[in-house]
Amino acid sequence: MYQWRKFEFFEEKSGGKSSIPAEVTGKIACCSGGRGRIVIGCDDGTVGLLDRGFKLLYGFQAHASSVLFLQQLKQRNYLVTIGEEDQTSSHLSSTCLKIFDLDKVQPEGSSTTGPLCVQILRIFTSQFPEAMITSFLVLEEAPPILLISIGLDTGSIYCIKGDLSRERISRFKLQVEGPVEIGDSSITGLGFRVEGQARQLFAITPTSVSLFSLHVNPPQRQTLDQIGCNTNAVAMSDHQDLIIGRPEAVYFYEVDGRGPCWAFDGEKKFLEWFRGYLLCVIGDQRSNKNSFNVYDLKNKLIAHSMVVGEVSHMLCEWGYIILIMNDRKVLFIGEKDMESKLDMLFKKNLYNVAINLVHSQHADAVATAEVLRKYGDHLYGKQDYDEAMAQYIQTIGHLEPSYVIQKFLDAQQIYNLTNYLEQLHERGLASKDHTTLLLNCYTKLKDVEKLDKFIKGEDSISEQKFDVETAIRVCRSAGYHEHAMYVAKKAERHEWYLKILLEDLGSYDEALQYISRLEPYQAGVTLKEYGKILIEHKPAQTIEILMKVCTDSGETKRMRSNGADLSMLPSPMDFINSFVHSPQSLMDFLEKYVSRVKDSTAQTEINNTLLELYLSNALSFPSISQENLGNDLKFKANNSREVTNGFASGKKKKLSAESRDDKLEKDWQGRFQKGLSLLKSAWTSEMEHPMYDVDLAIILCEMNAFKDGLLFLYEKMKLYKEVIACYMQAHDHEGLIACCKKLGDSTQDGDPTLWGDLLKYFGELGEDCSKEVKEVLAHIEKDDVLPPIVVLQSLSKNPCLTISVVKDYIARKLEQESKLIEDDRKSIEKYQEATTSMRKEIQELRTNAKIFQLSKCTACTFTLDIPAVHFMCMHSFHLRCLGDNEKECPECAPEYRAVLETKRNLEQNANDQDRFFQQLKSSKDGFSVIADYFSKGILSKTVNDTDTT
Repeated sequence: MYQWRKFEFFEEKSGGKSSIPAEVTGKIACCSGGRGRIVIGCDDGTVGLLDRGFKLLYGFQAHASSVLFLQQLKQRNYLVTIGEEDQTSSHLSSTCLKIFDLDKVQPEGSSTTGPLCVQILRIFTSQFPEAMITSFLVLEEAPPILLISIGLDTGSIYCIKGDLSRERISRFKLQVEGPVEIGDSSITGLGFRVEGQARQLFAITPTSVSLFSLHVNPPQRQTLDQIGCNTNAVAMSDHQDLIIGRPEAVYFYEVDGRGPCWAFDGEKKFLEWFRGYLLCVIGDQRSNKNSFNVYDLKNKLIAHSMVVGEVSHMLCEWGYIILIMNDRKVLFIGEKDMESKLDMLFKKNLYNVAINLVHSQHADAVATAEVLRKYGDHLYGKQDYDEAMAQYIQTIGHLEPSYVIQKFLDAQQIYNLTNYLEQLHERGLASKDHTTLLLNCYTKLKDVEKLDKFIKGEDSISEQKFDVETAIRVCRSAGYHEHAMYVAKKAERHEWYLKILLEDLGSYDEALQYISRLEPYQAGVTLKEYGKILIEHKPAQTIEILMKVCTDSGETKRMRSNGADLSMLPSPMDFINSFVHSPQSLMDFLEKYVSRVKDSTAQTEINNTLLELYLSNALSFPSISQENLGNDLKFKANNSREVTNGFASGKKKKLSAESRDDKLEKDWQGRFQKGLSLLKSAWTSEMEHPMYDVDLAIILCEMNAFKDGLLFLYEKMKLYKEVIACYMQAHDHEGLIACCKKLGDSTQDGDPTLWGDLLKYFGELGEDCSKEVKEVLAHIEKDDVLPPIVVLQSLSKNPCLTISVVKDYIARKLEQESKLIEDDRKSIEKYQEATTSMRKEIQELRTNAKIFQLSKCTACTFTLDIPAVHFMCMHSFHLRCLGDNEKECPECAPEYRAVLETKRNLEQNANDQDRFFQQLKSSKDGFSVIADYFSKGILSKTVNDTDTT
């Protein structure tokens, strides 16, 4: 004890000015704290309730003569007192126990004022003989059950248990076996210990310490020690250990016997436990003075010490230690705040004491970390780096790591820095930068063993002790490829694993094996990123894996939805960027895919790409190959000029191709044949639309002078004029005539006007083509495509053609025209005679009378009788045979109506310009259509009507 340091962690708060109120006139016999007030009992039988300022709230007469003991309950606002009453009978004891309800007041008209007394019990009865009460303690069990223990000078303990307010109680007696002398067996202190359902009672005499187990029936007693203490030197700790004070030491007792003891000299007049501190009022017989000491037993220091006068009572309330002196003065002693106590310790560099203090008082983690930081700074200043780091490590989670890291960045402190960073990762508080720094420490130390433990430690990655990507990057940059690959594989970071294999190690076969073991989806994602380099070095193997991913060979990855199979496989077009420098491999891949998958959703895109590959002269095209971009542009510019000059340039291409290597030429021709086959197979006669982009196909055919493909496309699109234009540009007369025979046959839904274009071509050719012209004229004459005058005008432009070419054609046409003229002349004469006859008949109807001589009805053929109706057409009818129609002849009316309907339709058609121009366009002889309209007088009538309007 004499080596313990002394500190002033407590201070007097009231300055010694407080005292017992003057309204309390009696001598204080007992007191009790709790529920935010102090209750004092006096020798005159009064009880006073004091507030925080030690002012009297109110007082009342609890007993007639003296209050011996009292205790406030915590669970209910009750006060239990023991006091002396007036002697009413020689057979009855004057000592009574009372229970007051402090929430209720005596009803008006009562002889006394104060709280309501809910129960009065006689302590001593015939079964429980009267003796001097030396100690008193109340245990609150489950409300409203109380357990009251009353210690006597005879070594007996009277216990009262139950609901005292309703007198539902039971009494029993406990006996401490002690020496015969009465003075040595009096109960000087009591203490309850509660553990679950177990109830135990410590009983202290001057010569013994006993423990009663109340949860068994009958209660069992065991003697813990053969020493005891005097009154007021008994207390219970926070851990429910019994504390007794003797002149030589303070002893602690648990249920199994004596525990630790502390050798504090002096008479222990008062003993109390307060917030982990031991409070002692010790009397010094040599100086005849009393001292009040506060002991921190855990940290082995004296937290406060002061000389005091004679203390009559000591208790704790409102967070203060309260000492009531014999002279009625009151001392308030309060604990200083943690910051003040720590500052006191820091000034003396007592960091260990400060750390123990914050731990013992259960300070928050931030305050504890601040103490550890200051201690670490102190040790760092003394260059005790290892111990300083030990303190800093304890601050992890509360102190910013950069504060510590900056102190240990020196290369000489790399071991301590490594230790700190390891702890950061162990607790899952490391950032990416911390991981980078730790791995750099390992690599600089070349500590492969620790690196292995950090990287390959059990579940280190699954627990996320470090940032995976950072670890991979640092190990990779330091040359520890094996460790980087281990982390990537363990964390399933496939992209990093393959990046190391391909870019750092060049292990293409291993990379392909790794990809083949992945799930199809993950394999597809990985191939999108690294397919280019794999295709460059291992094209065949890479294509096999791509086929597995895209066609799902060997596994089922289809999901059923609404009865339909929805393919979840990637499209081959997703990987087209991987073949940017390998068009031959791309062609092989797509061909294999198409041969295996017939109904791909990306079939159109695949066909477009294949066409571009097939029709490319150098097996490269703009959207894929960037290797020979300059050559491609020059090549395509030449192609454009050749297409402009016509397919005649195709011959030049063939000539230049003949000079190429035989193998290249064979490959080129083979790809063109594949291209034509693809064009045809992807646009069959049953298909309404092709399975490729027609515009793109035409552009590719033109750029690469692929005549066969272009002719097929034009024919499928029914662009017949563009088809024959191709033959014209190539000067292929034989093919041109054969094409016109095929496409110009009107019976096969062809276009006969192609012969007119062909005749115009031969007329402007400028060379002798008499044979071809004669064949064309035969077809023109057969279908009557052009008038003779147009034929002559077209052929007259070719100076190499003679009149003999068209002589027979003109003769036949003149003969036909002469015959037509003669037929027209006869028709005119016939129409003129009919017109003259009609005009004569009209004149007679206007000028001459008509004599009706019919004797029979035209309808019923019976003899006419009156009434009868005669029409100007010389038909006669019975009136009854006509019915309601009396104004027109039933015989002539249909013909007349037909004429009127025809006239009305002609007049309507005259206003329908769209129909007129449609007939004009679709007719072989537009002049005949116009003449027909004029012959019917429609156009003239329309013009006249318009003019009149």
